[in-house]
Parts: sequence; structure tokens; C-alpha cells
Amino acid sequence: MDRTNEPPRLPGGSFAAWSRDRLAAACRGAECGDVWELEPGVYVAAAAGPCEAVLHRAQDFPKPPSPLFPPLKRAAGAPAPQERAHARAARMHGLRPQAVAARIGEIAPGTARCADQWPTGRDVEVLPLVRSALAETGVRYLFTEDAPALLPFAQRLFTAREVLVRPSRWVWPRWVPTPARRFRTRQQVAFTDALRAVVRRRRSSGRLGDDVLGQMLRPSSRYGTLPEEAVLDTLPGITVATFETPSRAAGWILLHLARYPRAADRVAAEAALLPEDPAATTGAHLDSLQYTQALIREVLRLHPPSWLLTRRAPRRTRLGGYTIDAGSTVLVCPYTAHRDAREHPEPDRFRPERWLDGSGSPAKPGVFLAFGTGPHGCEGAALAMAMLTLLTAQIARRYRLSEPPGPEPGYRVTTFEGLTTEGLRLRAVAGDPRS
Repeated sequence: MDRTNEPPRLPGGSFAAWSRDRLAAACRGAECGDVWELEPGVYVAAAAGPCEAVLHRAQDFPKPPSPLFPPLKRAAGAPAPQERAHARAARMHGLRPQAVAARIGEIAPGTARCADQWPTGRDVEVLPLVRSALAETGVRYLFTEDAPALLPFAQRLFTAREVLVRPSRWVWPRWVPTPARRFRTRQQVAFTDALRAVVRRRRSSGRLGDDVLGQMLRPSSRYGTLPEEAVLDTLPGITVATFETPSRAAGWILLHLARYPRAADRVAAEAALLPEDPAATTGAHLDSLQYTQALIREVLRLHPPSWLLTRRAPRRTRLGGYTIDAGSTVLVCPYTAHRDAREHPEPDRFRPERWLDGSGSPAKPGVFLAFGTGPHGCEGAALAMAMLTLLTAQIARRYRLSEPPGPEPGYRVTTFEGLTTEGLRLRAVAGDPRS
């Protein structure tokens, strides 16, 4: 690389410093420039323009294969690229906004049950509670009547993922069968075997279903029938994703309901207009929760669960006026892009109204990368927003939330695989039900 045309280097920047406090290092780096260098061959896109450029230029900055749920080794080999493309297209058909809107009545009951079952009058650890509810809701959206049989396997798959991404003193090559990787493989095999039985039963009966799995089982005019292994290999990741990232987001959202009671009151006022029977909730009801959705977007702007995305540069290219050599890693940081005053005035202030225009309709004040963007944007963004909106509305409708007393936060922010309120505890008081 021409060393005179490289991004500014973070003073004292190194992986050691990065590992000590990744979030603080990212914020310090953003002060260096829109694109900055962590160490040779590792660059960070910190502002909106470079972040969006990297995510949209998938040929220049492809997404590396996820190591979390790689295809299982089989005699027939992994699905071909064309089969994976067919699988993704079929999944997207069932996850597109119109499909989600048509099934709001199936999503709403799970979020209402979470609110109904929330223990009151005592401090409760939030993330396990909402994760269980969102897992049930997300897995049911994917597999409808087969969800109860598959849910235990999906939850163990999530546990395997958490064990796998836990920080370690050692970074092992991917081919080393560490205990965490063996555990992941066992859970992936168990989930796949349970799903295989469902796929074969549906195909043999001819009742493919109208859920996401049913969309994948239907023959395509372009691709024909998707092979069984392509269906099985591409579903573990999206199954866990339907509740893993939304659960992290829900922690931040509920924390803000506790800290901003006036905002919570506005959410509750909207939620009071929802049907008493959650199954009667429609896409029109969801659309009416304008302030609730604005609050969620504002929380996700300030605390995007997927706050750091990794891309590779397979060939020499340019970014933000700088040359990026082949083989470099580019880290995309929505966290700092969302806090850019050029995009969002008073960027550190919690202000849901920025997402609404004067009449209360949705507005787009600046960049929003909580679900990514471009060819590899989050497949389940519409489903995640629907689940989070309904969960937030139902909880605000029933309770007032508060943090435990004391000068220190009752949670720890973790950043390794996502921005998470680990250990967050809140108290719900149902003395003033807002309905």
C-alpha cells in the first residue's frame, strides 16, 4: 500500500487495546476520521458514508462465511451456491414485510403471554425472560404447528452458540475440534435430525405449510425443488437469529422504558388501542404504533445489538478516499455511524421524536444500520421489528418498569458478539395497568 494514502492510525491502537474495551476504542477511533486503521491490514468504517459503502459494495467487501453454524460434513457435500441462493430467496419470501404483516395475529399472542407472565413486585433478570418468549414466537413463525417439537432443539442450539462465542484466552484454528465446537456440532446435528423428520413428513403428505419452512419446500419455477440438505443446512442460523438479536435489543428497549417514564406513557397510550384478544391484532394495528416504533428505532440507533460487522477485501480497492489492500479486514461500526452529528443532531440524546415528522408519521432523519443494509442486510428485520414493537407495547400497557435502586447500573455491557445488557434486572409494578 502507498503509506501516504492510508487511513489515520488510532494512537496506541492494537488488538490488545481493542480487546480490553472494544466500544471505547471504537469511539476514540471515530475521532480520528471516518475511516481509521486499528493495525496494519485492519480498518474501521466509523461514519455513515463509509459504512453504507462497504455494506452495499458486496463484491469489493464480501461477508465472510459464518463460523457459527457451518454446513455439516456429509458424503454428498455442502449445498451448491445456486442451491443456497434458492434457499435464501425462499426464506426471504416468507420473511418479507408483506408476509410478516399478514401474520401479525400469529406473532402478537406470544408477546402478550410474555407480558402476562412477567413476575411483578420484584427484580427480575430480563434477558432470559424475553428470550424465552421471543424464541417461542420466532420458532413458531418459521415452523407453525411443528414449532413445539423443534423449540427445545432451537434453544439448545442457542446455548451452543453462546458457548462458542464466549471470549477465550486462546484463538484456535477453525479445524481444531475444541469442546465448544464439538458441543455446537452435537446440537446442530440434533436440530437437523429433528427438522429432517418434519421436512420428510411434510413432503410425503403434500401438506408443505404456509410458514417459512413451507416456502422453502415449494418448488421454484427458477430452481425447481430445493434439495433436502440445502433446506437443513441453511435453517440453524436463521432459527437462532429470530430470537437471539431481538432479545439483546429488547433488553435495551425495556431499560429505556424504565428510564424514560414519559416515553413509556406514550407507548402505553398507543398500546391501549390494541385488541383485547392478541390473535385479532393485524398489520394495521402494528402500523398504528408509530411512537412505539420510533422509540425502538431510537434505542437501536443508540445501542445497535449488531454494533460491529466484519467484511473482507479480496482485492485492492478504495474506501473513503483511502486505498485498502487485498486481504485487509474492514470492520463496519453502526454504533459510531449512528452517533454522527452530521446524520443525527444531538446524537447522544435519547429522542424518539426524531423518527417522526410534525404530524407523527414516520420520518428518516439519518442513517440507520441496526439491521445492516445492502445485499447482506438482516433477512428477519421485519419480523424482529414486529416482535419488538408488540412486546414493547404489551409490557408498557400493563406495567411501569424501574431499575433496582443504587448508584451503579444493575447490568454489564458486553460487546464480544453483540451489544448486550448482561444481567439486566428490572422491576414491574402492575398497580397502574394502562389499558
